[in-house]
Amino acid sequence: MSSYQHILVAADFSNEFESVMVKALELQKLYDSRLTLIHVVEYTGAMYTGEIPLPEDLDLDQRLAKQAETKLQAMLEQHNLTNAGFQVEIGTPKREIIRVAGELEADLIILGSHGRHGLQLLLGSTANGVLHQAPCDVLAVRVESD
Repeated sequence: MSSYQHILVAADFSNEFESVMVKALELQKLYDSRLTLIHVVEYTGAMYTGEIPLPEDLDLDQRLAKQAETKLQAMLEQHNLTNAGFQVEIGTPKREIIRVAGELEADLIILGSHGRHGLQLLLGSTANGVLHQAPCDVLAVRVESD
């Protein structure tokens, strides 16, 4: 097994994320790695149907990104990660996670996988997309969904 120098952890703020974080902290400690948390705000323009006009000054993506920054900072403090970093991106989660992993030269990406089946599996998931396109190793931690 290789020694990981920089671990990128994809945070989705779900109730199940804590199990992903526990695994990331175990590996970070084992390898004495740098740790960076990333959260991707999915671009809301893709969800807009055009039926109700949005006010020009409404910048929902930026507000969601600011909220995500606050949550990530709280996670770092909760786990006493004084040397860890975080990034918030706006876009498609799998693309942004892969892009940021390349930019940071991360050698391991850790994310949660809900083990979807049927139509959800055919449509693809963030974990599946990252697994097949990442420039580094990927650890998909199985999480239980309610």
